[in-house]
Amino acid sequence: MDAFIKKLCDKYKVLESDVQTLLGCMEEVHFKKRDLIVREGTKNSNLYFIKTGIWRAYYHKDGADATIWFASDGEAAFSVWGYADNAYSLINIEAMCDSVAYSISRATLNQLYHSSIGLANLGLRLMDHQLLLQENWLINSGSPRAKERYLTLIKETPELLQYVPLKYIASYLWITPQSLSRIRASL
Repeated sequence: MDAFIKKLCDKYKVLESDVQTLLGCMEEVHFKKRDLIVREGTKNSNLYFIKTGIWRAYYHKDGADATIWFASDGEAAFSVWGYADNAYSLINIEAMCDSVAYSISRATLNQLYHSSIGLANLGLRLMDHQLLLQENWLINSGSPRAKERYLTLIKETPELLQYVPLKYIASYLWITPQSLSRIRASL
């Protein structure tokens, strides 16, 4: 547990005591490979911290899945629509392998934000982090350098290759599985 807490503290720049308080209010949940944590068209305002596992978010486009992000150990995951607006999600969030996470409802989280400036700051950092991820994804998706995007992805999250089918990685990179195969063969 200590490594998990340290990862959260380092990633989101929060005090260990604030993380301990937050985790004390969260429920440990388990997901099997392929479980949908969030289903498109449903409301889910929960915030999750992934203790172990890899999740991906995707939506359906032209009859195929379009992957928009991956999250792994020590990262927060949530549907922005449900979390920020209690609205129906436009994405699915799926477990790529058996996973353990901590879950908290937005209502309970709001109570914690009101009780602690440190936890309120954590909420701001979560949204800042999510915005940065999305903006990077949008900027990089238009880049013609698929090979560089792939190399960056596997450098930052090498565990993806172990748990995530290549077709989902190709989708995330906005290339075809065949193009990804060619890139991998050239390395």
